Amino acid sequence: MQEKIKAFMDEVRSRNGHEPEFLQAVQEVADTVIPYIADNEIYNGKNILLRMVEPERLISFRVAWVDDDGEIHVNRGYRIQMNSAIGPYKGGLRFHPTVNASILKFLAFEQVFKNSLTTLPMGGGKGGSDFDPKGKSDDEVMRFCHAFMAELFRHIGPFTDIPAGDIGVGAREIGFLFGMYKRIQNEFTGVLTGKGLSWGGSKIRPEATGYGTVYFAQDMLLTKNDDIDGKTVVISGSGNVAQYAAEKTLQLGGKVVTLSDSGGYIYDKKGIDEEKLAFVMDLKNNKRGRISEYVDQYPSAEYHKGKTPWEVPCDIALPCATQNELNGEDATTLIKNGCICVAEGANMPSTLDAVHTFQDAKILFAPGKASNAGGVATSGLEMSQNSLRISWTREEVDERLKGIMKDIHDSCIEHGIEADGYCNYVKGANIAGFVKVADAMLAQGVI
Repeated sequence: MQEKIKAFMDEVRSRNGHEPEFLQAVQEVADTVIPYIADNEIYNGKNILLRMVEPERLISFRVAWVDDDGEIHVNRGYRIQMNSAIGPYKGGLRFHPTVNASILKFLAFEQVFKNSLTTLPMGGGKGGSDFDPKGKSDDEVMRFCHAFMAELFRHIGPFTDIPAGDIGVGAREIGFLFGMYKRIQNEFTGVLTGKGLSWGGSKIRPEATGYGTVYFAQDMLLTKNDDIDGKTVVISGSGNVAQYAAEKTLQLGGKVVTLSDSGGYIYDKKGIDEEKLAFVMDLKNNKRGRISEYVDQYPSAEYHKGKTPWEVPCDIALPCATQNELNGEDATTLIKNGCICVAEGANMPSTLDAVHTFQDAKILFAPGKASNAGGVATSGLEMSQNSLRISWTREEVDERLKGIMKDIHDSCIEHGIEADGYCNYVKGANIAGFVKVADAMLAQGVI
C-alpha cells in the first residue's frame, strides 16, 4: 500500500513540486483515502483522486490599482476552481502578502472535502491576492477590490462560483467587491457570501467558523462523556475565527487564556472574559490594532513577543490563525502539559508531524476540513436564503449550524473508528468527504 501511495505522490509531485503547502494537503488525504480506494472496487482503477488533485480551472490575473498618493500598484489575483462535481465552486478569497498558487491550491483542495462534509450542494474553490489590506485606507481598499472584481466577475456567478471572505477579506471588502459586481452585471444576486445583514447576509455568518469549531470540539469530548465546561482553552489568532471561538467557549463554560497575532501572543491566567473579549474585538476589528495592546489595558496579562501559545498548559487547543502554525515540537509540548483535545479553526494549522504526534498519543484531534466547516456551511445557508428571498432568525441559523457540525462529526465517526476504538478524525473526514465527490464524479463520467 505504501508503494501505491508513494507512486501517486511522485506523480503529483512531478507536476506540483514547487508547491509545498499543496503537496502537504494532498499527502494527508492520500495516506487515508488510497487504502480505502484499494478496498472498494467501485473506485479502484478510476484515478478519481488523481482527477481531484488537478484543478478544473486555475485563473491568474493582474490587478492594477491607485493609492491615495496617485501611485499605481500591481498585485496578482487568483481564483482556483477545484471541483464542481456536487455543486458550484464555493470558497473564500484571501488578501494577504503570503498568497500564492500553492497556498490557494491547498485551500481549494481542502475546500472540496470540507464542502462535501457539510452535505450541502457546494463544490470547492479558493482565491485571493497578495494584496495586504493592513495599513491601507478605506479608499485604497475600495479601489483594489473594484479592480480585483473588474476581472474576477467574468469567472463567477450564483450558479457557477460563489466566493466568500477569508483572511484579509471581511465585511468591508465583501461590500466593495459586491458593489462592483452588481454594477458590472446590473443584477443583485447571491454571488458573494458574507454580505451585510441589510443586503442579503445571514445571521451567524461572522461567528460561524469559530462557533462551529467549538461545537465540533464539544461533540468530540462528548464521546468521552466530557465537555468544555471548566476546561482551560488555548486559542491562537485574534481575528474573526479566534474571536468567536473564544466567545462560544465562554458560553459553554470554558476558560480562554490566550490569543495571538503575527507579533506574538498574550497569556491571561485570570481568563479572557466577555469584557476583555469585547476589548479585543474592538481592537482588532475597528482599530486594527495589535494584540500586544491587550496588556496595556489589562496589565496582569503577559505578552510573549515572537512566540505561539502552544507552550501554555491547557485542556483544549484551538489553532485559529493560519497554516502550519503548530509543529511536532509544539504538539509534544501540548500533550506533555495535559492537552486532551485539539480542534483546528484555521485551515491546516498543524504540520503533518504535529498531526501524527496527536494521533500517536490518542488524543482527540479534528482536522480543519471537519472542525472549521461551520463557516462555509453557513455560507451555504446564506446562499439558500438568497435564492429563496428569505431571512432566517439567529436562532434558526445557529441550530442549523449546530446540526451540520454534529452530522460532520457523525460522518467522521462512521469512517474513522479504528480497531482499538480510537477515532482517527483525519481518516474519517477524508473518506467521508471523498465518497460523496467520488460518487458524483463516477455518475458524471470522465469530465
